[in-house]
Amino acid sequence: MRKTTLLCYGILPFVFGSCMDLQPAAQEDTTHLRVNVVLVELNVAVTDSKGNYVTGLRPENFAITEDKITQKISSFEESGKPAFSANEVTAPPQVGSPKSGDAAEPESQTPADGANFSTSRLSGSSVYILFDTSNYMYRSFVFAQDAITDFIRSMDVASKIAFYSYCRDLSRAIQLTSDHFRVINGVRSSVAGDDAALYNGLLLTVKDAAPLKGRKAIVVFSNGPDNASAVPPEDVAELAQSTGTIIYIISTREAQDDPVSAAAFERMSRVSGGKAYFAKNWREENKAFSAIREDLVHLYTLSYYPQSNPNRGWRSIKVKLVGKDLQKYHVRTRDGYRLTAQR
Repeated sequence: MRKTTLLCYGILPFVFGSCMDLQPAAQEDTTHLRVNVVLVELNVAVTDSKGNYVTGLRPENFAITEDKITQKISSFEESGKPAFSANEVTAPPQVGSPKSGDAAEPESQTPADGANFSTSRLSGSSVYILFDTSNYMYRSFVFAQDAITDFIRSMDVASKIAFYSYCRDLSRAIQLTSDHFRVINGVRSSVAGDDAALYNGLLLTVKDAAPLKGRKAIVVFSNGPDNASAVPPEDVAELAQSTGTIIYIISTREAQDDPVSAAAFERMSRVSGGKAYFAKNWREENKAFSAIREDLVHLYTLSYYPQSNPNRGWRSIKVKLVGKDLQKYHVRTRDGYRLTAQR
């Protein structure tokens, strides 16, 4: 397929990348990024009616369309299972309908010779933790730090983690690293104060994650509404979708206490393929972090090279399950990305 080189423009100094491989357009002009749309990567969660993860699915069980144009899966990986190219799949196995909580195991999980194998359940994952250190956090600061450090300790050793915090400004305390002990020290060193500019900080964090390949996610811990951002949540949501970055949000306020922020949190996370959690106490915070970890280790990662498409703007992505009794399961992933024509 012929590469399409595009110049993307974003709001303020931020750029809406279309998918992958973001590179500066010129050394002296950092507001523009030149984007090569060579691969679209999707992280897909499949669950049953009770929220249990459905495992053991194969590439032939997924159908992807972009603007209703059928796409061919180029690579496929299930967390914790061998990664392989879809072109190397052998004869399709008969995938059954798993019982609640059980895995639907195919007859053979072994890819053809030459396929790549992952050695860890979260191999290749990059996780950014974005911690609310605004003045909303004073009363529960230590409990929040405990919940975050427990989450970091529970993560697979192969995953890379970054720790950022925000109040009026974003602090990139610890950049992506596999040294989880260093990240925990960064969490413990954080202090609270000033107003909350969540959407500003989240947009910058998505921008940092944008050039990365593989599974990437941002876990936000928020204790209050945004009262200082210059950008709206809709811009954050679109950038996350366009760059394939999953957003998970844990809010310590119940949804009914701040319905405007709750609606924004739910939409930003949902359209990116993530989830929003509203935890009224530290026990629910820990449950939310555990749920996020479980989500990350049960994702399917699929990629495709886009077929010829005259649409130069927003492209809608649909993922459906194909196979006996599979349509009853729920599929969650991002629902599109924006392509901006060259100027």
